[in-house]
Amino acid sequence: MINIGMLAKHYGLLPSQVCDHATTYDLMIFDVMMSWEQMQQDKANGKPTAPKLSQEQLSEMLAKTKNPTKES
Repeated sequence: MINIGMLAKHYGLLPSQVCDHATTYDLMIFDVMMSWEQMQQDKANGKPTAPKLSQEQLSEMLAKTKNPTKES
């Protein structure tokens, strides 16, 4: 719902107009655009964007997700 509101504000529409006429593709593109703009702002301000992870670290994270251990 937040994306619908932001999309409506961006294009000067009512949220109900966005709901009636926008597609999920429109919402996805808007979300990607907003994420990209935030990343550009973070870069300009010297904030770290995504962490630099090695292939090994990513594989470990995936393995933990696929086979979580129960810790009591």
